[in-house]
Amino acid sequence: MIVYNVTTKVAAAIQTDWLQWIKEEHIPDIINTGCFTHATVLQLLEIDDSEGPTYAVQYFADSKSLYNNYMEKHAATMRQKAFDKWGNQFIAFRSLMQVVH
Repeated sequence: MIVYNVTTKVAAAIQTDWLQWIKEEHIPDIINTGCFTHATVLQLLEIDDSEGPTYAVQYFADSKSLYNNYMEKHAATMRQKAFDKWGNQFIAFRSLMQVVH
């Protein structure tokens, strides 16, 4: 299982709206690409959140090829949608992990 992790620091002013958007619109859009089976939203604790909270969204893919498909065909569009909606009120970084049994 491949985990595509997107960690996002969100401005305090958009926190509630962003969280609603990520859960109700953005994650379903990404799952609907067929590349991921499900996603989990986590909030980071014990960090400086004076400028706003930090969240990690983990998207689970059955294979690296499904992740590669997402990156090649969908990632740019999804990132642009987020930027168009929220502008510079967030910053995100991404990492790729593999579940180890």
